[in-house]
Amino acid sequence: MTVDHPQPPPTGQVVPRRPASMDPHELGFTPQRPVGWLAPLLLLSTGVRTLLAILFGAYLDKRELQNALDGDWFDHSQTEDGELWLDYVADLGDGFDATYSVAYLLAQPSLQLGGATLPRGRLLLMGGDQVYPLASGDGYESRMKGPYRAALPEPPAGSPPPTLFALPGNHDWYDGLTAFLRLFARRKDGHIGGWNTEQRRSYYAVKLPANWWLFAIDEQFGAYIDDPQLGYFEEAARHVGPDDRVILLTPSPKWVKSVDKPEEYDAIDYFIRKTLDPTGASTRVLLSGDLHHYARYSDPERELITCGGGGAYLLGTQQLPDELVVPQPDTLTRSRSASKPYAFKASYPDAATSKRMAWGVFHRVPTRNPGFVTMLAIIHVLTMLAMAGAASGNANIVQRLFSIPLTVMLVLILAGSVAFAQPPKADRPKHARHWIAGLLHAFAHIGLAVGGTWLWLQLPFRDWEWPGPLIVAAVVYGPVIGFVATQLTALYLLIASTVDVNVNELYAGQGIEDAKSFLRMHIAADGTLTIHPIGIDKICRHWTPDPSGAADASWLLPRDPLTPHRIEDPITIR
Repeated sequence: MTVDHPQPPPTGQVVPRRPASMDPHELGFTPQRPVGWLAPLLLLSTGVRTLLAILFGAYLDKRELQNALDGDWFDHSQTEDGELWLDYVADLGDGFDATYSVAYLLAQPSLQLGGATLPRGRLLLMGGDQVYPLASGDGYESRMKGPYRAALPEPPAGSPPPTLFALPGNHDWYDGLTAFLRLFARRKDGHIGGWNTEQRRSYYAVKLPANWWLFAIDEQFGAYIDDPQLGYFEEAARHVGPDDRVILLTPSPKWVKSVDKPEEYDAIDYFIRKTLDPTGASTRVLLSGDLHHYARYSDPERELITCGGGGAYLLGTQQLPDELVVPQPDTLTRSRSASKPYAFKASYPDAATSKRMAWGVFHRVPTRNPGFVTMLAIIHVLTMLAMAGAASGNANIVQRLFSIPLTVMLVLILAGSVAFAQPPKADRPKHARHWIAGLLHAFAHIGLAVGGTWLWLQLPFRDWEWPGPLIVAAVVYGPVIGFVATQLTALYLLIASTVDVNVNELYAGQGIEDAKSFLRMHIAADGTLTIHPIGIDKICRHWTPDPSGAADASWLLPRDPLTPHRIEDPITIR
């Protein structure tokens, strides 16, 4: 058990000079633009990293090695008034404006919502994906650590410093947790701005006031939780009693994902059955990020909450079911817990707003992803030239149709479109829709290429002396066909999302930065847990440096109004 709480810097210690501008040399980091998720090189590198994580993750898994690190659980149950405020945020390390907008609100001494004052959390819980697109030291510095240090540069004066705990998500895992552990599990000088860091592993247990506990499990990339991690939590669970209640943090809302893959929830169910239930304690809240929105399902004994609105692109909610059955009856685990229905309670944004936002795909995809437009332009120019070459000359029709360049381009379009639709294994239910959607997308692009070739053959450029036709194709035809092909892909994304195919890509390609969310929670002295879901309709995109502010005041102040609001009425758990 760890109970030590590092104190603010001693009086007289030199505090670094506050920035007077947005110059990276003054801030100590470079504010980043949002990730362009359809950028060709990013699609390729992320796909390769994901494949490597799947193929070799077991060999690079540092969870087994963490058994050599400190195995203490943490005690934050002793407070002056017997109460505790804590904050939760997830999926945060993307573009600066969205990430810092949320960090700024989290760092303020209090928030005024509906006539109530909600003090800053003494604990800040980060629920996963603290950096995008790939974990690295530089990535964390620019996309997460820098913005949060700018939001709360020093521990608040006159009060104990808040403590930060982080749980890794899949993007934190792409380097095998190397950068994550170096940042969040430091033995010396453990802090991020004014937040102290205490954890020594990628998972942790915290005792809270009034018989509440927090357990955060790291169950990425595997059906089983590693043995050292189970041992850690079993030791912490020895201090949990039948009157206690538990908040369980997970990297991903497997209760939602198990709808399509019933086995997704098995590891969480196993942990609850084998580690928490034997203590007699009740697991009252399951909390996760990973899906970039807010959603809550509930039954009389448990809340299932997804809150992944910390900074990454918005993901719509229109595909969420009206009811979840958890665990899914179709799971093959024979000793699973009894399946129970959980009713849908609220989401942010709601389904209607999400559908309206989806229509922005036509203008946001080309403006947010110019590299994607360029890639489609190159593919269509090469396909058109191959078709034009095959359609002319003295060769017979079979030779013209199956010329090598044309065949290569057709195979490339077919393979790329099907892969883009992400078809699951054939033993999965509803897998056919992905194949059908991918093939229809490919045929649509091939049809567009045929139409473009016909138009090209009607123009005089084809008869110019070489390389004239190639230059005209690249300079004139390429930009036009690239834009049209991008609009075709946008239309495909909009239609495919109606059958739950490429829903994530529909929103990732748009990179919507607004509609962010986080949680502010309060444990009262009588043991009542109140969860305040907080939404931000519009982030701030213009900031003003505050060089004369107090040492613990945010370096940058919003010029655009930041107006947090309640997503739904406070959730009270007794």
